[in-house]
Amino acid sequence: MNPVTLQINLAPTDHPHARLILPHQLRQLGPSVQEILLVLDLHRSQGSRFAEAWLERKPKMERLLDELRAADPRVRVVEVDYSPATTRALSERFFGGTHLPMKDSRGGPYHSYFFGVSEAAHRHVLHLDADMLIGGGSPTWAAEAMEQLASREELVSCSPLSGPPRADGTVGVDARWYEPDGAAQAFRFRRFSSRVFLVDRDALTRRLGPLRARLAPPIHVLRALRAGNPPYREPENLITRVMMHKRLWRLDFLGSGQGLWTLHPQYRSPTFYERLPELIARVESGDMPDAQRGQENVHDCLVDWSDVRAARKRWYHRK
Repeated sequence: MNPVTLQINLAPTDHPHARLILPHQLRQLGPSVQEILLVLDLHRSQGSRFAEAWLERKPKMERLLDELRAADPRVRVVEVDYSPATTRALSERFFGGTHLPMKDSRGGPYHSYFFGVSEAAHRHVLHLDADMLIGGGSPTWAAEAMEQLASREELVSCSPLSGPPRADGTVGVDARWYEPDGAAQAFRFRRFSSRVFLVDRDALTRRLGPLRARLAPPIHVLRALRAGNPPYREPENLITRVMMHKRLWRLDFLGSGQGLWTLHPQYRSPTFYERLPELIARVESGDMPDAQRGQENVHDCLVDWSDVRAARKRWYHRK
């Protein structure tokens, strides 16, 4: 079997959830990979949710990564390199020598995604964002995904099933963006997601061709400029446009046995942090209520998000 790098992007702001979710990710996926690459982004965005409590959380994140590295010789911790030489090399590799933005218009990661994929020791890279929850725990899913990528030129990436599986094999996603792929619990998507993906790095650049950074819509450009962030669309939007133009797909599938699936906690709140240990335990055991099945985001049946919605409503009212 071809070796795989598990590559996870992190920043100091991630520490409150990463201290529990990162060990969970390594428990679920560690047995199926040969390298664990933890990519730490120490470039602080301005005026965005990606900069919250940066100085306070930075030493805590560094201690967490040191502990994980000491516990497993496969773990390699690398800081994102924003030097001109590295930026040029990434630009040549993925953007045909054109401009590679440092961040997107929200202050979210951009350069660091391409850096992480490029830095992996192996050409097959399983990427995760730091907040993704992993269910199923299949030790064979990565090998199955590599077989799909090797045999199908129309695939850009493979991802685990979004949300725990439903008994009827459906998913709770807008039907305009996907179609069944033939096998049970397998779906082709026109949209790319940077939350979780497995790619063959060599095939990725060949199938997509050189990328080109795109400006965000005007209102987002104005907000970015006021916040001091670059005015560019997020990379997943850029890749999605190329996929639609070239009729390429992302394949989401559960796989054999218990398979592999993901959950995304879309908010942060005191209730979320309080419930997080229980949430992780339920994901790892597969104890999912019917209302959560087929849903890629954590549902109210697992975490009560009413406090977040009330706070957002008050914020919009003030605006």
